Amino acid sequence: MLYFSRLKIFFISLTILIGLFFFIPNFLNTPSKIFPEKKIVLGLDLQGGSYLLLEVDSKPLFQEKIDTKAFDIRKKIRSERINYTNFKINNSQTISFQINLENKNKIEKLLNDKDINSRVDETNKELQFVINDNIVNINFSTAYLQRIKKNAMEQSLEIIRSRIDELGTREPTIIAQGEERILIELPGIKNPKRIKEIIGTTAKLSFKFLANNDANSNSFDILDSKSKLEKFNVEKTLVLSGEHLTDAQPGFDNINNSSVVNFKLDNFGAKKFAYATKNNIGRRLAIVIDNQVVSAPTIRDAITAGSGQISGGFSVEEANNLAIVLRSGALPAPMSIIEERTVGPDLGQESIDKGIMSLIIGFVLVIIYILINYRILGIFANISLLVNLILLLGTLTLIEATLTLPGIAGIILTVGMAVDANVLIYERIKEELLIEKNIMIAFDNGYKRVLTTLLDANITTLIAAIVLYFIGSGPVKGFAVTLAVGIITSLFTTFILGRLFVASYVKSKKGEVIKI
Repeated sequence: MLYFSRLKIFFISLTILIGLFFFIPNFLNTPSKIFPEKKIVLGLDLQGGSYLLLEVDSKPLFQEKIDTKAFDIRKKIRSERINYTNFKINNSQTISFQINLENKNKIEKLLNDKDINSRVDETNKELQFVINDNIVNINFSTAYLQRIKKNAMEQSLEIIRSRIDELGTREPTIIAQGEERILIELPGIKNPKRIKEIIGTTAKLSFKFLANNDANSNSFDILDSKSKLEKFNVEKTLVLSGEHLTDAQPGFDNINNSSVVNFKLDNFGAKKFAYATKNNIGRRLAIVIDNQVVSAPTIRDAITAGSGQISGGFSVEEANNLAIVLRSGALPAPMSIIEERTVGPDLGQESIDKGIMSLIIGFVLVIIYILINYRILGIFANISLLVNLILLLGTLTLIEATLTLPGIAGIILTVGMAVDANVLIYERIKEELLIEKNIMIAFDNGYKRVLTTLLDANITTLIAAIVLYFIGSGPVKGFAVTLAVGIITSLFTTFILGRLFVASYVKSKKGEVIKI
């Protein structure tokens, strides 16, 4: 255990140098050509920033789903030539209609058809229905509603993450909280206004024709313009949806001297758009985003290139924001901000100062304690502790981990664990020196027999850190990462580097009496 080959010493030295290489940039105010530009990323509680808690409103999504399902059911009933009356949707939840009793079996068969009522899982279907006398009531099953909510949350998370990544925000925390809420932490963001605008925009894009003057009032919706100064009669029939967009980029229209958004469509969207514009030359096409008419240009010629332009008196920032949300896709359901707070940089700096002060105080007390109790071996232990801090911070810098206030607590905890490991080793060596006259054998046995205890203690703590990382969120994850890295570095510095120091010392004192 006390023998170290030159190769081992080389790898130990190399590990320390690599740790030092990534550790030093954290204390440089200006970039260096020698050292990397990476630094430890400070969390929201240390550098300040914005905290947002969003709530996904699934009700419009349920309404959209039940409208679609009602259309499919009515279409299927007509195709089967079943007579019905009073077809309606009650309270946005229940589809109801009346039938002749002789058609009851046909309706039951139709509503159990997998094309209308597909399975959610092994025991549940999309729809549940009751036929009471001649009235049919149809609802979505609880399992299906739960699946809609779950899918909406997962899709919303991915879209929000994509939108925030487009802004270049460093180390954001974006996680689900419960079934309907999303937590967003944005370190370093002092003014979250633009973030809120981008996150809060549903960005449902659609292309629809304006209704003719003689159109039936049931065939169109009255929508506001983007400026709220004008109203448009927009046909309910959808020409094309934003699902077929493949790209959207901000641009500038030199003719009107205004910012625009240029978009491209996929093959199917391009063909559909070309067909619609070819057969409707002279009509106005409304570009609708979130139920607002952004612009309504007149079609002068068929648009066959699969690309187009959205104009609407945008500012440069508005065009950029719209391009971002269109590229990332529409949110499946509207969102509202139910909690918002901003952590100032002064408060974050105070947390850093207090955390560093507590680390220094703890470190100094530990150094004094070990020096008093273990003399020369205490010096080796203290050097190992210092190297442990360097390796820990260097590793956190290398993996670009986010350091939070609980993360600082994790660093302090690993210092304590490293001290505990040294105490275990040195106390075991004391016991071995009482029964073994040969110093080399006593020290060697001390390290061998404490290894099992040392590994048990550190591996169980490492498992706890891994569990915390996967089930925790935000600051808890920061603590878990720091603790896990600290356990590995403390094992290295205590049992490998510290043992190298002790081995060198014991060999130099061969034949002499060593007191601990």
